[in-house]
Amino acid sequence: MPKYKVAHIHEQGVDMIVIPLERQFGLKSQSDQNETCAELQAKANSAGLKGNVVLVWDSGSGRMGFIAPPQWHAFFKSCSLQWVAANINQEIYW
Repeated sequence: MPKYKVAHIHEQGVDMIVIPLERQFGLKSQSDQNETCAELQAKANSAGLKGNVVLVWDSGSGRMGFIAPPQWHAFFKSCSLQWVAANINQEIYW
């Protein structure tokens, strides 16, 4: 059973479930990315985690790609994959 390490954080008054994915995730179609996001949101909720799922990945050249609600874009543009890794504190199973 695959498992995902996640950073379940409370930042700026909001619960977030940040899930790092493999670099190839950024090459998938938007439809496939949205489907994965919805599936992981359901898994996170069933695991008892509160908040919206944010997917992150290495988009090359030291940049982090992400799928997050628009109001969180400025926050995630200031983050790095190293910050996400340092905040890993939960696991969910697929």
